[in-house]
Amino acid sequence: MPTRRPCRAPATRRERFAVLDPATGDAFDEAPGQRPEELDAVVGRAHEAWLGWRTDSHARSEALLAAADAVEAAGAGLAPLLTREQGKPLAESYAEVARTAARLRYFAALDPGIQQIRDGRPVRGEIRWRPLGPVAAIVPWNFPLQLASAKFAPALAAGNTVVLKPSPFTPLATRLLGSVISAALPEDVLTIVTGHEPLGARLVSHPGIRHVTFTGSIPTGRAVAQGAAASLARVTLELGGNDAAVLLDDVDVERIADRLFWAAFRNCGQVCMAVKRVYAPARLYTRVVEALAHRARTVVVGAGLDPDSRLGPVNNASQLARVERHTARALADGARAAAGGHRLDRPGYFFAPTVLADVPPASSVVTDEQFGPVLPVLPYRSLDEAVEAANGTGFGLGGSVWGTDLDRAEEVADRLECGTAWINHHAELSLAQPFAGIKESGVGVAGGPWGLYGNLRPFVVHRPEET
Repeated sequence: MPTRRPCRAPATRRERFAVLDPATGDAFDEAPGQRPEELDAVVGRAHEAWLGWRTDSHARSEALLAAADAVEAAGAGLAPLLTREQGKPLAESYAEVARTAARLRYFAALDPGIQQIRDGRPVRGEIRWRPLGPVAAIVPWNFPLQLASAKFAPALAAGNTVVLKPSPFTPLATRLLGSVISAALPEDVLTIVTGHEPLGARLVSHPGIRHVTFTGSIPTGRAVAQGAAASLARVTLELGGNDAAVLLDDVDVERIADRLFWAAFRNCGQVCMAVKRVYAPARLYTRVVEALAHRARTVVVGAGLDPDSRLGPVNNASQLARVERHTARALADGARAAAGGHRLDRPGYFFAPTVLADVPPASSVVTDEQFGPVLPVLPYRSLDEAVEAANGTGFGLGGSVWGTDLDRAEEVADRLECGTAWINHHAELSLAQPFAGIKESGVGVAGGPWGLYGNLRPFVVHRPEET
């Protein structure tokens, strides 16, 4: 296996681009903007590194464990930088760093092993798992470190090398993470490239890439799949969600209100599997709206580095405009803002935590993914009506059912058309479970052993039994 050295960058001179603090809207640092034509050299080095990295699973495991230790040791530098460029409260950034280290440790312990094939013939068949080659990982700005590790940890554990491109809104913490981890890995096993398009498009369509893993919007996901098709690279796509929470008529509103609120508003609502619609029984509707609105009106909103802040800003100006647009359309359609409904009058990209009542079901804030601190609450008169509405979009990432009778809640959850359904909580994932959406919410599976096998291909060996 090659000698461990720090991650190197191409020696060519390149332009730099500004990175903004969403709490102020002002630039606070810069990142290098790599040119698409540099990718030939980057992918070529990743391929050369792969030839050694793929050979020794024990050495890979030891390297990933060392990388996890390094991430934890670097938390005091990583977390504040993540908050500065992403906007989330500092405590959430520290949690993201911890999750990144935990994911490295989890995948370091996984081994696909060799599977025997027995079919009654005097032949011994074995399935041996082989890595794919260089992997391209494209990561969005909402959880830059956590989603990066969700891609590179299983890929590296499987014996692949990774070229990772973070969002240009959040490149700095990812670059620092790459430096921290690469110090524990052989050279060019993990490479971070930063810049604006067409850098990502060129990366996913590069003929030297054998697997493309992407998290982002549905339109961009389609473009990624088309780009990867040129070389028939494998694709794993997580394309967002519009998760519904269905409240049953026996729900204890006050008991679940805090959990429901944070399931919708954590990370300022910028979570692919956040609750983005609530369906409440008509007789409890007013209580549900007021319980959520009270929490929206009283939660402390501020810069993520302020220890009193519970919600930070929206990450960037274009996303803030999207949130404003969805909210304005809903209000114009006849919705009522029980809380919020407007941008906050302060520097940065702050939007008041918003709970919308009396929302027309066809309003875009219901049918689309708003991806911000805005939550529509809709009444229903029959449970069948609620389930039909919950399933009535092109999304299928997650969903949840809330009630006192757990058996009944589970029966309703089983009717939801999504990849993961929760009961009395939402958006909580174990490192050991599969994570996959259906319909337009994604292609492929991440998480757990499934995430490891998604980065491997089977190689079958047949030999006669000894006679």
